[in-house]
Amino acid sequence: MTRTIQIAVGDLVLTGSLNKTESAKALFQCLPIEGLVSRWGQEIYFNASVPVNRKDPAYEVVEVGTVAYWPPGNALCLFWGPTPVSKDHRPCAASPVILLGQFQVDTEALNLVRDGELIRVNPLPAP
Repeated sequence: MTRTIQIAVGDLVLTGSLNKTESAKALFQCLPIEGLVSRWGQEIYFNASVPVNRKDPAYEVVEVGTVAYWPPGNALCLFWGPTPVSKDHRPCAASPVILLGQFQVDTEALNLVRDGELIRVNPLPAP
């Protein structure tokens, strides 16, 4: 079963899909969730307590368009470019994040998102 999501912040609406891990399944079951955006370079994160499986693989360097969960901050993260700790063009988390899926990247629009904006992640029906 494909788990499709919609990410809305301001006028920006993006779609994404979650992977088949237990953590991604847990996130999907918690939807819809919302929070207030914090920016860190080209990363958005927000508080979203999700009962992730801490045995799922975690990585610091991720791909552009990654949806991930940052356990130390109980935060859902969206990466679309370098962060302050990146050593090259790839996004790099502050510490390992659990990969949950991918989202469609609109760099121009994401760069306009500001701290404190409301973000909402909704489930979408399977295609």
